[in-house]
Amino acid sequence: MKKMLLMAVMMVMTISANAMSYNAARNEALFLSDKMAYELNLTAAQYEAVYEINLDYLMSLNGHGDVFGIWWDRRNADLRYVLDSWQYDRYVALSHFYRPVAWKAGGWTFAVYAHYNRGHFYKARPTVFETYKGGHRSNYGRSHGHNMSNHNNAHRALHREIAQKPRSNSSGSGHFGGRR
Repeated sequence: MKKMLLMAVMMVMTISANAMSYNAARNEALFLSDKMAYELNLTAAQYEAVYEINLDYLMSLNGHGDVFGIWWDRRNADLRYVLDSWQYDRYVALSHFYRPVAWKAGGWTFAVYAHYNRGHFYKARPTVFETYKGGHRSNYGRSHGHNMSNHNNAHRALHREIAQKPRSNSSGSGHFGGRR
């Protein structure tokens, strides 16, 4: 019994050893979101939401199998809802945004660094950088009616901005066929 318990603890330690730390995920989400804000001409509210979406995605990574798993699908669904159709089309066309992480030689690599200088930022940190700890993990498109009292002012601004957007049945591209 003692031996089985020890093996179980070692397996959990091995699995979690590949997980990205909160600070690493936060810094990578900031860098990626900053470049997305620059390239996709994001509004302040979109920038806040994109940072949160990217942080949630990066914090969900535990190993090779997670790179393009369910959290990547959820990230894309959330971004499909937050971005305008032209922004989403551009996002998908830019592989360093659409597929930002790879698992190589037992570690994470980030495609965005092949396109941008590591130390250069275009925007100030999003206001949620210090307060958002991750875990939103609900699809913006599916949870539009969720309880807004649990969210900060940036979420409220985003939802007001999204509510004012004209709706269409299809953006003309992507595998979802339309906004959610």
